[in-house]
Amino acid sequence: MEIPVYLFTGFLESGKTTFIQEALEGEDFNSGERTLLLMCEEGEEEYHPSKFFGTNVFIESIEEEEELTAEYLHELQVKHNAERVLIEYNGMWSLDTLYLNMPDEWLTYQEMLFIDARTFLTYNQNMRQLMFDKLKSAELVVFNRFTRDMDKPEYHKVVRAVNRKNQILYEYSKDDVEFDDIVDPLPFDVEADEFAIGDDAFAEWYRDINEEQEKYDGKTITVKGRSVIGGDLPDDKFVFGRHVMTCCVEDIQFAGVVCKWANASKLLEHGGWVTVTAKVKVEYDEVYGEAGPVLYCLKVEEAEEAHPEVAQF
Repeated sequence: MEIPVYLFTGFLESGKTTFIQEALEGEDFNSGERTLLLMCEEGEEEYHPSKFFGTNVFIESIEEEEELTAEYLHELQVKHNAERVLIEYNGMWSLDTLYLNMPDEWLTYQEMLFIDARTFLTYNQNMRQLMFDKLKSAELVVFNRFTRDMDKPEYHKVVRAVNRKNQILYEYSKDDVEFDDIVDPLPFDVEADEFAIGDDAFAEWYRDINEEQEKYDGKTITVKGRSVIGGDLPDDKFVFGRHVMTCCVEDIQFAGVVCKWANASKLLEHGGWVTVTAKVKVEYDEVYGEAGPVLYCLKVEEAEEAHPEVAQF
């Protein structure tokens, strides 16, 4: 049986408990489903089950990250015959620990990140990897305790550097909220039939072409990166890309797309810098194992290394 999971993330005193409490007090969200509430940290706010709508909520505490095993989580679900799960997650724990150990029947229906706007920029500066971990998959980011004098574009920029698809909500007070409507123009003209990607725009381009492949289909682009040849690749194919840093030095990884060029195995140097001009086709390719952007090269030229060498958002 499929078990819906509602995941609430954020650091201590970010508003998770208050939101969950109010949600469970309402008949619209808590209409009788047997609900397992996993509490992974304890802040100043406490739950008040007597105010919940009905008597169908069962609270369990998880005190250590190591307790997050598929066996134990399934045991708690069976113990309470739960039909759904709510998780107030510990902001200091990695989300991968949870996602890698959720029982197979548990499916994340919604992931919401709560942030105290007063501390966000400092936390992002000092605990960037933990902040990145929470931003990367959140569907909704709620900045509570936001004030009119705060620099909204600065908050927006940090979130968008990690995730371009989530919604952002600024909460000035309980009854005064505002959804983010800041438009993020790409640093190249994707509406044109032909356009060039600057060295400093590679990371933005790579993320965008993977998130919204269809809008690149049929376009001709010019972009600089490294060529990867050999292995199981056929002679007329290479992988083109650059090393990208999404959060910090520890998470630098190579980000590449498939290229087709008749002279690939003969003329390309493994790891060499090249500038390619290519037409993009979205199609199935064995390297991806699914449909993805494939660059059909019209021209490939040797190039100096990009600046910066490691692409960043």
